[in-house]
This record gives sequence, C-alpha cells and structure tokens, in this order.
Amino acid sequence: MDSAFVPTTSFVRSQRSSAISGNRSGFLAPAVGRVARPVHSNVVKMVAPAADGKLAQTGDELADKCINSIRFLGIDAVEKAKSGHPGMVMGLAPTAYVLYDKIMKFNPKNPKFFNRDRFVLSAGHGSMLQYALMHLYGYNSVSLDDIKQFRQLGSVTPGHPENFETEGIEVTTGPLGQGICNAVGLAAAEAHLAATYNKPDAKIVDHYTFAIMGDGCNMEGISGEACSLAGHWGLGKLIAIYDDNHISIDGSTDIAFTEDVGKRFEAYGWEVINVVNGNTDLGAIEAAIEQAKKTTDKPTMIKVTTIIGYGSPNKADSYAVHGAALGADEVTATRESLDWDYPEFVVPDEAQEQFAKKTPEGAAIEEEWNASFEAYKEKYPELGAQFESVVLKNELGSEWEPALKKMGEETPKAATRQLSNIALNTIAPVVPSLIGGSADLASSNLTIMKGYGDFQKATPENRNLRFGVREHAMGAICNGIGLHGSGFIPYCATFFIFTDYMRAAMRMSALSQCGVIYVMTHDSVFLGEDGPTHQPIEHLASFRAMPNMNMYRPCDPTEVAAAYAVGVESRTTPTTIALTRQATAKYPEASFEGAKKGGYVLTDNTPEGETPDMILMGTGSELPLCYDAAEAVRESGKNVRVVSLPCWEKFLEQDAEYQESVLPAAVPMSKRLAVEAGSPFGWGTFAGNTITIDRFGISAPGNDIANYFGFTVENVTETAMKL
Repeated sequence: MDSAFVPTTSFVRSQRSSAISGNRSGFLAPAVGRVARPVHSNVVKMVAPAADGKLAQTGDELADKCINSIRFLGIDAVEKAKSGHPGMVMGLAPTAYVLYDKIMKFNPKNPKFFNRDRFVLSAGHGSMLQYALMHLYGYNSVSLDDIKQFRQLGSVTPGHPENFETEGIEVTTGPLGQGICNAVGLAAAEAHLAATYNKPDAKIVDHYTFAIMGDGCNMEGISGEACSLAGHWGLGKLIAIYDDNHISIDGSTDIAFTEDVGKRFEAYGWEVINVVNGNTDLGAIEAAIEQAKKTTDKPTMIKVTTIIGYGSPNKADSYAVHGAALGADEVTATRESLDWDYPEFVVPDEAQEQFAKKTPEGAAIEEEWNASFEAYKEKYPELGAQFESVVLKNELGSEWEPALKKMGEETPKAATRQLSNIALNTIAPVVPSLIGGSADLASSNLTIMKGYGDFQKATPENRNLRFGVREHAMGAICNGIGLHGSGFIPYCATFFIFTDYMRAAMRMSALSQCGVIYVMTHDSVFLGEDGPTHQPIEHLASFRAMPNMNMYRPCDPTEVAAAYAVGVESRTTPTTIALTRQATAKYPEASFEGAKKGGYVLTDNTPEGETPDMILMGTGSELPLCYDAAEAVRESGKNVRVVSLPCWEKFLEQDAEYQESVLPAAVPMSKRLAVEAGSPFGWGTFAGNTITIDRFGISAPGNDIANYFGFTVENVTETAMKL
C-alpha cells in the first residue's frame, strides 16, 4: 500500500515542504491529544521549486498534461475575468482528475442519465474547477467560449455553480456548507430509491454522491448538523473529499480553526481517510476513493492535503491566491514552474484524447443501464411502471388533487396545523414521491405520514425523515433530495419562528428552483404563553419579499388543501405554509381554485354592477375577524367585500382582469382594511389601512394577546366603520 494513503482514523500530516517537492514522507500523529496544525504566517510565501527550477509533478506525463489542462483553464479564465478563485483549481486539480477520469460514472452527452454518480462542489467559489472538468470531459453545456466568458453577463459559467443555469450542475452552491448538506440529501435520495426498488437480482439504483468541501464548509455550523445526521443514517454511498489546504480569505486557517476535523467526523460516525500528498500522489488519491467505496455502512470523509495555488512560485500556499486572479506576471511564472508551454486556453492533443474517452464510456454505461432496466420491467412490471412514471418521468398522476379538494370540502374546522396533517395523509398514498419530516417537532407540527415508517439506517425505504433539532441542515438536505432529479417532493417542518435558523437554506430552495414544501406551524403571537421568542412577527413579510417563494397562510380546510396543491404542483418554486396552533373557522364560501390563485372574494353583499363601499381583507386566523366584522358593518347599510389573500405571490401572478375582479381599482386604498397578526410591511400594495403588529409579541394566554393587540371583531368593526 502506498505510504501516503492511510485508511485509518489516525491523523497523518505531510510536512508542507516535502509535499511541495514531491516527497511522500509524512509523520504519524501521537495517538492521544489534538494534532497541531502547521503554523503559517499570513504573508505570501515562496513555493520552492526542485533543483531544475520546475515543480514536482506526478511522474505520469499524460496525467500531468490532463491535470495541468484543468489548472490552466482555471487560471486563464480567472485571469481573463480579472475575478475568481484560482487557488483551489490549481491545488485540487489532481484529485478532480482522478475522480472524473478514474472513478465517477457519468455520460457527458446526457447529464441527466439517472444512474450517474452525483458531484457537488460544496466549495463553490472554486467553480472554475467544475466548469473546466465539464468542458474537458465533453459536456455540451460548457464550451470553450463559455469558459472564456467566466463570470460575465449572461454566461453559463457564473461565479458559483448554479443548477438552473448550467446543465450538468446538480445543485447550486456558494454559501459555504450548503453543498455538503445538499450532498447528504442526494445520498439519502439514492438510499431511499435503492431500498424501494432494488431486488437481489436487479440493482437499478446504484450510484455514489461525491462532494468536495473546504475548510470554510467545515467551519460553517450547517455542515456539522448535516454530517452528524448522515453518520446516523449510515449513508455509505456518500463520499466527501475535504480539500485540506489551510487557507481561507483572511489567511491561514490557524488564526481561527485548529480543531481535529478527522476526529470530529469519526464522532459523527464517518470513516476518515487521509491522503498526505494530494499534490502529486495520484495513486494514494485513487486508493482512498476506492477504499471509501468499499465502506457500505457509513459515509466517508477523505482528507486530501493540498497546497492552494500549487504551481504559483510566489503566491501558492497563501491567501493571495485564494480569491483573486494571479496577475499576468505570476501566470507566466506559473507556466514556467509547471513547464507548461501552451498558450492560454489551449489544451494539448494528448490530453484532449484522454478526456474524450469518457464520452463513449459514458454512453456504454447508460446503454447497459437501459438494458438492465428493461429486464427489470419485465421481471417486476408493477414496480417498473412506477419507477418509470414517478422517478424517470416525474409524473404525479391524476388522483392527488381531487383527493385534496374533497378533503377541503369534507373536513370540519380545526387548527390549520391539524388540517395540514390531514392533507399530508390524504396525498401520501397517491404521491409515492412525497418524503419529509420535522426538526424534532413532529408531534407539534403534525407531519407524520401514518403507516410509512421512519427513514433510518436499517429502513431507508421508509418516508418519514427524523431530522432532529437541525433546522438549517434540514432545509438544505431537502434541497438535495428535491434536486436528485427523481421526482421527489420533499417537505420539512418546524415552528414558523425557527425559519430564522434555516432562512439561508430556504433562500437556496428559491434560488435553485427546488420545490420544497415548508410546513411552518405556530404561526403568530397567538401561540401565547411561550412568549415573544416563539412568536413570529416579521416572518410573513420576509418570505413575501423573497423571490420565487410562495408564502401561504390558509384560513380553513379548503385553503389548506389548496396550499398543498400548489406546493405539490410547484416543482421549481418552494412553498411555505404558515399554520395555526389554535382552531380556525370553516367557510362554505371558501374556494379551492380561488385559494390556488392566491386570492379571491370570500363574501360580498354589493349589488351586481355596483362598487363595494369598502374591502376587508386578511389571511389565516384573522380572516374570521374580517368575515364577522363585515356582517356587523353591513347592518349599517354598507356594501362590504371580504377578500381572502392566502398567497400574495400567486395572486400577483394572475392577469390584471382577475386581480381587478377581486380588488377593483374603484375602491380606493383609503377604503381598504387589512387584518393580519404580523408586520404591516407589504400590505400597502393592497390596502391603505391595517390592523397589524409592528413590535415583538408578549407572553400571555392567546385570548389576552388578541385583546391586547386589537385582534377582535369589535376592533375590526370599529376601525372599518371609521373608514
């Protein structure tokens, strides 16, 4: 076994100078105590060349040409853009080459081939590494011209990988730590599908999830949440490659990060493998990944020690190469140190021939899988038909929406969180792709799908996910499940207030066009005695302000059913549903189709052809106040329209004619009153007057809070009469 590959849990470090010169010697850390990380100053250091003035390479001429092709596409693209992160591309090119060339299963001409291995660049700032790999290995989505347009307006090579811009990118990464959490979701999706569909004689689901993460990913708390859960779930087909280069934007990581990462991952339940010299030792890198693939009962973290900016004589191993172009002089010096005699953006023929081998190889892999799936369908026709419909074609069928509509019509009034539970269990039997759970609040969120068991290490075929108190990772993991490309409809739940702990993941759902359903209960100050720490105020407004997010606050069974219908249908837009703990009303006038449109007329006593004297509007548990107050105001001879606006985003998507039919311009803003137990921010779009809350809540019984803040029929009636 290569001396630089250590498939144990001991922490082995190379001496940096030895790694630079190509020497594989390392030292074994003491068995006890924390391993000291090498001390680096925050100044730019010289990487010492070998005696002939050239930096050590792998010793394999073809491999070196391939690796340097990756490096210099990254260097040249960043230099042309005058913006980017070249250091990671330069340091991690050997690992990336081994992974793509020797290990990963994919078809570059069909990036959506189902049984491909998934790749996630969690350290998304190094996006040029992924773009270079995709171009060199034959993905049609990234041409050489696209490489030259790195970070430019309208390009498919943006500053961080974006799944909605570039075909072949699995997930959108950038905020550090999100990507590794997405990878946990991708691996969980694979485990669930494999347990659901594979048979002893037919393995149609069999692929790995590889993620490259950096020091920043490991520092972010979200990664700890997700990796802890991945260890608990025993996701054996998840392999994380940790680019251990010791440099972040502010300099050496030793100024803030000296923990033993390997021991932390061991504690999570991962296998930990160390590659001492990730700069030149391709054999150790390949052996480590092969060892990780043999570990089937737990995920694996491979710590690959690299030199950031490898090849740059004056900037390698420093923050200077982390987040800025090298500069023309240093690019020239780097070409000399790596003996690279090719002009910018030129790939030698020998390297191109090697990269091109992946195209027929990938096509053959897909063809073989297609044949195996045809045999599977003959042997297991029912499962085969479901797999083809749900997993491959992402079809929903025709039963689920009528079932929801019927549920809305026939279910009596209750707290909307209880109605949410009924809705979930209405569609669970007819939407096999529905999967999800709660952040240790299932008994309060009421999000268990009855009869479908818990997804655990021994039972990955089950559909209820137990996330534990890990809100942030929960959202990011659901993004990974949703972006697996297999028809999944993931949902997750917590108290609405704790969206503060997962907002970044929810924003990534919206940005990456991933239709996660966010089930958020305990939606207002009426939570009561738990006090202001648990009472949402600004949260509705904040999610209404988020692009590509449907923010629903339904009032009764019909509207809850409609909110779920939109959530299930909206595969490229996430849906957040805010739900009450307290009971709400049920309205015979409620409209399933109107609620799906985001807003509709609930009641109106205005004679046909006339204009209402005023409009009362609201959402959720405050809509009953508008409903009852309207009856009181009508007794004075006024024409009052009550409008339910459970989802502003869907309402504003409707055409102008529909919006006018609900909120006629003839009714001035001064004659419109909105009632909602949250921030007034944003209501000015629809109403000139509000009964809302512009301060934090209080600790008291719910009824006392309602009186305190004026959420009573009497106050709404009095305010309306003044209009």
